[in-house]
Amino acid sequence: MKAILASLTGGAILIFARLVTAVRGIWDGIEPVPAQRVYFANHTSNGDFILIWTVLPTTLRSRTRPVAGSDYWLASPIRRFIGEDVFNAVLVDRRPEARDTDPMDTILTAVDEGSSLIIFPEGTRNMTEEPLLPFKSGIYNISSKRPEVDLVPVWIENLNHVMPKGKVIPIPLLCTVTFGAPIRAEKDEVREAFLERASAALIALKPEGAAS
Repeated sequence: MKAILASLTGGAILIFARLVTAVRGIWDGIEPVPAQRVYFANHTSNGDFILIWTVLPTTLRSRTRPVAGSDYWLASPIRRFIGEDVFNAVLVDRRPEARDTDPMDTILTAVDEGSSLIIFPEGTRNMTEEPLLPFKSGIYNISSKRPEVDLVPVWIENLNHVMPKGKVIPIPLLCTVTFGAPIRAEKDEVREAFLERASAALIALKPEGAAS
């Protein structure tokens, strides 16, 4: 019964996201084929991973899991249901003082099980005028430990205007999700160089003339 309810809820979220944003997926440098990937994206809204999930073809959506904070998604029964049952999220605790498991171990376990992932390397929502916040080490650690997996940059445009911080009612606007060419950590590439390269690959997908 719970699985049926989760499927119906996921379908309703998908329809709602498409109605409000008229979201369009742009595959620029990579094709939507059934391969294992880690999608890394800019982060300006709590709905970011939903928009990526929405534009993925059904065959990819079913095997793609967002990496999200357990401290948020386990805070209430309805959030737990959406996070665990609807999106099958890889939940990691972002509070070092409260966790007893290394978040990277949890993420790598999901990769080893064959899942594709959606991850936000900024670590938190970007509320500044800069296009991106400095990246955390997570995507470098994934690529260096699992070098056979492609990391795909994904630029989400306009969702922060659809769901401004502090607002409950979304404002209908057109959104795009642009998928770029995949990258991998090169042999002996240092963390700082890789993160700079990954950040540049993501910013390069930002539509020309678009506001931050």
